[in-house]
Amino acid sequence: MSLSGKAAVTGVGDTDFTHDAPGKTILELQLQASLAALRDAGLHPRDIDGIVMPMGGGATVAEDFVTNLGIPDLRFSTTTPLGGAGAVAAVQCAAAAVATGLCRHVLMPLGRLGRSGQNQRIGARIQAMPQFRTVGEFESPMGAMAPAQFYAPMARRHMELYGTTSRQLAEIAVTTRRHAILNGNARMRQPLSIEDHQASRIIADPFHLFDCSLESDGACAVIVSAADVARDMAKPRVLVTGVAEGHPDSPSAITQRPDMTRVGLAKAAARAFAMAGVTPADIDVAEIYDCFTWVVLCQLEDMGFCGKGEGGAFVEGGALGLDGRLPVNTHGGLLSQAHMAGMNHVVELVRQLRGEAGAAQVRDAEVGLVTGYGDLGDGTIAIMARG
Repeated sequence: MSLSGKAAVTGVGDTDFTHDAPGKTILELQLQASLAALRDAGLHPRDIDGIVMPMGGGATVAEDFVTNLGIPDLRFSTTTPLGGAGAVAAVQCAAAAVATGLCRHVLMPLGRLGRSGQNQRIGARIQAMPQFRTVGEFESPMGAMAPAQFYAPMARRHMELYGTTSRQLAEIAVTTRRHAILNGNARMRQPLSIEDHQASRIIADPFHLFDCSLESDGACAVIVSAADVARDMAKPRVLVTGVAEGHPDSPSAITQRPDMTRVGLAKAAARAFAMAGVTPADIDVAEIYDCFTWVVLCQLEDMGFCGKGEGGAFVEGGALGLDGRLPVNTHGGLLSQAHMAGMNHVVELVRQLRGEAGAAQVRDAEVGLVTGYGDLGDGTIAIMARG
C-alpha cells in the first residue's frame, strides 16, 4: 500500500531557540511546542491518539505526554532513534499509523538541551551508540570522537575525487545565514561572507567553524493527521506524498566503506520520488539536513538534483537562495537557526507550503521536500505538497 496522500501535516509549533534555556527541562520545552502545534491545528489534547518520539535515549517517553497533556486514549506510540534522520522517520511512521487507521492524529515532539544540558550534545549520543564499537576500532584510535571528525573524511574524499572546494561549501553556509537573518527565531543573525567563512578556524579538516551546525536549546512539535480528517481542520493541509528511509552501506566505520561519498539517502530518495510521482525538477523548496555544509552537498547529489561530484558547481552563484534554482533551508537550518535534530526543518517546510514563512517565503511554493541525516549516514526524506 502506498502512503502517498494518506496523511497530512496539520499542526506545527516551536519554542524560542536559545543558547541556553536555564531552568527548563526537555519535557517542559516539548510540552510548550506541543501546545503550540495543537493550537495551530485547532485540536485539543484529547484528540491525540498517537505519539512518535523522534529521538530515543529516555529523556522523555509517551507517558509523559499522556500525563501532562491529558491524553485520554493513546492507541499507538513508538520512537525513531535515527539521530538527525529521526524527525523525518517519525513523519513516515506517523503517516503509516494514520493510513492504516491505527490513529487519527499523531503528535511528534522533539526537544533538545544541546547547549546547556549534560549528555545532550550529539557527540555524547554517538559515543553511546552500538555502532560506536566498530567506529572505535578504526576512527577512535586516530582521535575521532565527535561528528565533525567522523564526517570530515567524507568531505575530504569528495574533494580529492571531484575537486570540490572549501569556498563551495562556504556558499551553503553563507546562503543559510542570509535566510536566518530573515527569521525572527534564529540564533545566528549576523551577516556572513565567504571571506568570513574562509577566515574562521578549522574544526576538523576540511571543516571550518562555519561549516558546522549549532548546539541549541529548544523544541519543536508536528502533528500528522489522516488526510480525510485534515480536510476540515484549522489550517490548509500539507499532504505527505512521498516518504522513505535508507541506511548507509556497511560497515558502520565510515572510513572503511567502499564509497564514503554516498549515504543512506541515495537509497531512499528514488522510492520517495516514485511514491510522490514527482522528480527533483518539480521541487520548489527543500529543507535539507545540514549538520555540516558538505552533508547538504552530498544529499543534493544523492537525491539527483545533480550528478555525483557535481554538487560544488550546483551550489555556486546563489543557486540555493530564495530566488535561486532550488531554495534550500529557508529558515537558516541547523547551521544558523538552531539544531533541533531536523524537526525545525519539517516545521519550516510546512510553513513554506502554507505560505506562512514571512520574509523568507518562496514564491508559489507548492511542492517541497525535507530530509534527515543521522548518525553514521542514515537518510530519510519526505516530499510534501499543498493539499
